[in-house]
Parts: sequence; structure tokens; C-alpha cells
Amino acid sequence: MASSTAANLWVLLGLGIAGVLLAAKRLKRPARPDHGAFVSRLELLPPPQPPPPQARHPLTDLCFAIADAFHVSGYITSFGSLEWAKTHDAATQTSLVVSTLVDGGAICVGKTVIDEMAYSIHGENKHFGTPTNPAASDRVPGGCSSGSAVAVAGGMVDFALGIDSIGGVRVPGGYCGVLAFRPSHAVISNSGVIPVAPSLDTIGWFAKDPIVLRRVGHLLLKLSYTDIRLPRHFYIADDCFEISKIPARRLTQVVTKSVEKLYGRQVLSHVNLGNYLASKIPSLRNYSNGQKNGDSKFSSLQALSSAMQLLHKHEFRDQHNEWINSAKSAVDASIVGNLSDDGDSTINIVQDARKEVRLALNALLKDDGILVIPTALGCPPKINARELSSTSYNSETLCLQSLSSMSGCCQVTVPIGTHDKCPISVSFIARHGGDRFLLDTTQAIYATIQEQVEILAKSNPSSKEAMSEEAAEAAKEKGNSAFKEKQWQKAINLYTEAIKLNGKVATYYSNRAAAFLELANYRQAETDCTSAIDIDPKIVKAYLRRGTAREMLGYYKEAVDDFSHALVLEPMNKTAGVAINRLKKLFPA
Repeated sequence: MASSTAANLWVLLGLGIAGVLLAAKRLKRPARPDHGAFVSRLELLPPPQPPPPQARHPLTDLCFAIADAFHVSGYITSFGSLEWAKTHDAATQTSLVVSTLVDGGAICVGKTVIDEMAYSIHGENKHFGTPTNPAASDRVPGGCSSGSAVAVAGGMVDFALGIDSIGGVRVPGGYCGVLAFRPSHAVISNSGVIPVAPSLDTIGWFAKDPIVLRRVGHLLLKLSYTDIRLPRHFYIADDCFEISKIPARRLTQVVTKSVEKLYGRQVLSHVNLGNYLASKIPSLRNYSNGQKNGDSKFSSLQALSSAMQLLHKHEFRDQHNEWINSAKSAVDASIVGNLSDDGDSTINIVQDARKEVRLALNALLKDDGILVIPTALGCPPKINARELSSTSYNSETLCLQSLSSMSGCCQVTVPIGTHDKCPISVSFIARHGGDRFLLDTTQAIYATIQEQVEILAKSNPSSKEAMSEEAAEAAKEKGNSAFKEKQWQKAINLYTEAIKLNGKVATYYSNRAAAFLELANYRQAETDCTSAIDIDPKIVKAYLRRGTAREMLGYYKEAVDDFSHALVLEPMNKTAGVAINRLKKLFPA
């Protein structure tokens, strides 16, 4: 009897363990050999090598994949939708860009998953499944060219093609931790590619190796291998890094140290991009969702993002509305519900803004300048996370994408290690037509950036220090929110908390100084700005705020010195220029 009872207990225990293991297995995403990156496999082989002494094909020994928006003769292009595949015939011609790569010696091995109709930037697809991000399996891979980014990140191909209208190559490159290049608008033919929004569409590509990224670019862009032009200016877009959910210093430190090592400190400068664009494109100042917005604080970056979203929706509807109406029940509700004609009356203004933005960025960057911004708002969101459906989160993410999408400038996503065990990256932007310069610069600086990433990883603080730094950043963000709500004393208290947790960050002192200025506590504002400048001698806002405090205290010469220093660091800073002129008129030497 006792032995029978014991046996029953062992059976029950075994069933219990099996149940736990089964539950755990269900919770874990099933492993897929290709990470779910591919829609279909195929093989397009290059022509035979030319006889010696002619050079071998430039992409010999490389294999690649293509997003499932590129036509291949004899294959149906599904465009991220099973319903689309059912209602369209097989292509009769292969996309020009695919043929060019195959003729250049590369082997095409398959088509990859994209977001449904290439509409989103998250990388989810209900028809083919969401590809698994090899760098962070519980996070979305980013879209719309999710499968191509995953195929490169997972080591299945040397490079892959994607399409980028509002971030479709740049975002997945950042989320999966690989290089991603969006060329200047209209420099590569879109022949044989399903259009999304022609004014914004570009063909982009992913690679792990900057040499491969450049080889592909030289073939597609038909570039010659001439002397490399060295960059003479790197502009850090401070306001873009301020909206990042990752500490700005973590993102910029690797870049600034790499640039200083290769090109010298003198090429680095800071810019408030929103202010610069506002001064060059006044029509964007109050533009929101196709309507005039009376809020004067609505930033030009948000306005640019709204204009981009309107153009994207308008042209997407022009291209595909007829088919969507015929297959509405099979199309994702988030696409169908976003295709109203609101704002169509202002589409000509949006097109004018595209031209103005290109002129503004070309004037800033010229032939030898690089603009540095975060690629995305933060770490890739978790699968099914609330952020994915958050209007504010998506709007802020698209602010960063709108710069290149609307200007047509070229942009490259550059991985810079991890944060919270997730890939993070920055982006370099060059003027429209500066593709070779950007590819050359990326190849030249990439190894140094990765060296700096390793140095930073080895010097990581203890877990206790890291926790303090995270808490300090959280306090700063709360302080920023209080400041926006004009709760000056609350903002001061929160910035003070951040300083107590981590007193080595200049921004905390500078932000607290801004709140002190609002309360007319000019002496304390001056002190905080001096502390900020001692930590970071290049923090422009601290010079501006200290100049303001000193002006109010009657230290006019010192105020002019501060505003002048800000102008040296940021030559196009309108606030500094206006202040200097005002003080010199009031108090001539």
C-alpha cells in the first residue's frame, strides 16, 4: 500500500513537472531556423566571370535577400499580404535593382517578410508572422523591411534590400543592430518595386560589414572610386537627443570620442535642429496633421513629422485605395482607418516644405558635413508593448525619420552597442547627393566607433552606480515634464534629485538653471550654469542661460562673453546672435 502511494506521488510529481515545462515552452517563442525572416526561397545566379585580365564581378562571393516588394520574374510579390498575393499575378520582369546586383556577381537567395503593404515601422505581420529579432528575441525587429534586417543580423546573408518611405530601412537596422543605408531620394531607380509613397520611397540596404555596405552602394549608385573627401563638420543635434529615451550622453559619447580621435575636436559642433529648421521654414512652425495649430510651442520637427505622415497617407491612398476597397475585410484595420482624405487640401504646401527642408539641410551640411541624430526613440519595444499603438510614441519616433524622408537626404544607421541588453544606434545624415561621401565616412569611422563601444562596455559602472544613473535620468524626465507644465519649483526639486543621484551630468544643472530663471533666481541660475560648463565646456544651453542670468544681474560684459561663446559652439544660434546685438546696442564699448 505504501509503495503504491509513493508510486502515485511520483506520477503526480512527474505530471506536474511536465505541465510546468509545457507551460514554459508555450510562453517561449518557438525557434525558427531562419528567424522567420523569409517569405520564400529562390536562387538567382550571377553570370560567369569575365576572362582575365578583366576584373571579377564587384559583388562576387556575396549573397543577398530582398524585401517582398521587389518583383522577380515568375514569382508573385505578396507585398506583406496573403490577400495581395491571391489577387495578383506573378511578375513578368525582375526589378532593375535586383538584376543589377545579380549581374554584379551577388547571389539572390530569397524574399523576406515586410509589414503589411509596407505601411508600418514596427515589423509585425499577421499574415507571415513577425520575424524574430536575433539581437533581442522579445523585441520587435522594426519595419517595414523587418525580414531583410533579421536575415542580415542572423548571418543568413551578407546584405539585404529593403524599402524606406518613413523609416522602413533605418528603424529595423537600429532595432536589429546592423548597418542600414537609405540613399538620397530618386538616385536609384524604383523600377520593378511596388510603390508606397513615391515622394518618400527609396531602396535601401542592410549589412553587418561597412565594406560590404559600401561595395553595394558603389554598384547601385554607379559611383567611381576616387579620392575620399574627409568630413570637416559633425553637427550633434542636441534637441533630437533630448527626446531620446536613452541617456543622450550614452549615445553621443561614442561618436564624439571617435570623431575626436580620427578628425580632431575642431570638427565637432552642436546644433538645435528644430530652431534651425524653424528659421528656414517658417510655414512649418504651426503645422500639425494638415491643419494650422495655434500652439506656438509646436516644434518644427513635430510639424515636419506631421507633414510627412500626411504625404505618406495621401500618396499611399492614391496608389492602393482601389485595391484596399476591394479587399477591405482582409486589410489590417490600422491601415484602413488611416486613409481619410483629411488634409489633402494642403498637400501642395507639404510638397513645398519638402523642397525647403532639402535646401535647409543642404545649406547646413554642404559637401563635407555630417548631421548626427538618434536613429530611433529608444530601445526596440517589446512584442505587443503598449508603445506600438501609442500615438505619441509613434509620432516622436517619426520626428527622427522625417528629416531624411522629407529632405531626401541620405542617412546611415550605425550600431553603437547595447543598452538594457538591446541594440542601440545613431544615424549620420549627409546632404542630398552626398551618398559616396556618407558611405566613405561610415567605412572610415566604423572600426573606431566599435573600439569606443568596447572601451565603454569595459568601463561600465557597478550595478549600484548604474541604478543611480537610471534613477537620475528618470528624475530628469519628470523634471522636464514639470517644466513643460510651468511647475517651476517642482521641476527644480526633481532636477535637484537627479543631481544628488548623479552629479556628473551637465544637463541636470543646466535644466535646473532654466527653472531658476523662470523664478527670477538669477544668482542660482548663474551658479548652476557654471557647474554645467565645468562638466561639459560645450553645453551651449548653459552658456545661453548663464548669459541671460548675468544680463539680468547687470554683468553685461560677462553676458556678452557667454553669448559669444555659445555662438562659437553653434554658429547659427539665433538666440545668441540676437542677445549680443541687443547688448552691444544698449551698452556700446
